[in-house]
Amino acid sequence: FRFKDSLAEELQSADLVISHAGAGSCLETLEKGKPLIVVINDKLMDNHQLELAKQLHRDGYVLYCNCSTLVEMLQSMNLSALKPFPPGQPEKFASFLDKVFGLQ
Repeated sequence: FRFKDSLAEELQSADLVISHAGAGSCLETLEKGKPLIVVINDKLMDNHQLELAKQLHRDGYVLYCNCSTLVEMLQSMNLSALKPFPPGQPEKFASFLDKVFGLQ
């Protein structure tokens, strides 16, 4: 894709999403309840994408690979093993900030 303001429409109609392991891309896809394969770009800033992908994989939410193993992943993937991503709870973060700033 070229840059788009939103991928909401594409995500809504997708059966499977293959994405880089950026936090925004991962969370937006998982919040839509779509199965996700994240493809690591290990040349980026100390390989931070691998850290996020590994944790989301350990938690059972995504599959991950790199460019050279993507075809193998597609051939062997078991999407039914993925767990649904729990909904966000922004009120918990707001409550934390209220406590930190003495508003509660």
